[in-house]
Amino acid sequence: TASAGAELSAKLCRRQDINEGAAHPRRAAVFNPYTEFKEFSRRQIKDMERMFRLYDSGRDGYIDLMELKLMMEKLGAPQTHLGLKNMIKEVDEDFDGKLSFREFLLIFHKAAAGELEEDSGLLTLAKLSEIDVSIEGVKGAKNFFEAKVQALSSASKFEAEIKAEQDERKREEEERKHRRAAFRELKSAFTQ
Repeated sequence: TASAGAELSAKLCRRQDINEGAAHPRRAAVFNPYTEFKEFSRRQIKDMERMFRLYDSGRDGYIDLMELKLMMEKLGAPQTHLGLKNMIKEVDEDFDGKLSFREFLLIFHKAAAGELEEDSGLLTLAKLSEIDVSIEGVKGAKNFFEAKVQALSSASKFEAEIKAEQDERKREEEERKHRRAAFRELKSAFTQ
């Protein structure tokens, strides 16, 4: 029991240090955007992931300074070198000087919550992206009852989105089968 008491004491001291700002909480090794960013639908997260991959030209899972520079130029809002560094610094939780996908999602989360400054390049990025977070809103920032209903139906919402994706894949597979059959039929007409 002495070792259990010491372990509990160490955990409580660490929690107190975290609460006082003397220590930083440890991040989980596994990141699941669907559970961490519940205010976004599966479709929105997939769209953001597509955008992230589009600008991650190094294919290393991060958007570095030069890739962010290219992204902002393509979106029509070029930034200075210092502005780009400040953009990364604003959401860079692990202080590695580049944006992971989680940190990229954090931009949209903060924009929706109104936590970004008006002249921030990140706010410009969030507004210029395909996902308009000012329209989508954040769960809890809207009417309490709407948020409650959305929370209760979020599981069924994800199920419906997954079902829609599966139906889309089935439809595409059926189209491929029909095209192959039509091609074989046309091919047989020429081989005879």
